[in-house]
Amino acid sequence: MSSDCPDTMSASKAATAPIRFGSFLVTPQVFLQTPLSFALVNLKPILPGHVLVSPRRVVPRVADLTVAETSDLFLTVRRVGRMVERVYGAASLNIAVQDGIHAGQSVPHVHAHIIPRKPADLDHRGGTDAIYDMLDGEEGDIGKAFRQGAGGSEASSRRTRFPVVDNEERKPRSAEEMEEEAQMLAGEMEKEPLD
Repeated sequence: MSSDCPDTMSASKAATAPIRFGSFLVTPQVFLQTPLSFALVNLKPILPGHVLVSPRRVVPRVADLTVAETSDLFLTVRRVGRMVERVYGAASLNIAVQDGIHAGQSVPHVHAHIIPRKPADLDHRGGTDAIYDMLDGEEGDIGKAFRQGAGGSEASSRRTRFPVVDNEERKPRSAEEMEEEAQMLAGEMEKEPLD
């Protein structure tokens, strides 16, 4: 645990209890834990530094969170966002919550996407707002990528109405790549001031 905050721990100093994102075991991808939330690197980031923050308790919708979980989740989003912006040299952030399957949520576990943004980073894809199409389309379907990585089939995909957006260009990262990024980000979180 960090000496300046007993309620926050980096992945390198965290307890070894398994952490699940929906039904998926993601412990090696986690770079920050709080008593009620965790932050993890993304299997298929839309842009470098795209991470997720989720409550520790698996709940499908924002309305299912307790007041304490809601507060902890968004305080964690704020702190992780500052770190991501600093580490990836971003000028801005997209922070997005897809609350329910019809909003594009692909894993039935509340999570916030934090995506660092730089000037003209998606001009080749149609500009700043292209990120929303990417989140809603196949690129943002992290549940599908997890299912495929776990030996599941595309037929088990829950999101069928969203368009395919440049799916072939983005491949799931290896466990080693994600673990390496998680360790680096855990070290960077230790430098990040507490709220």
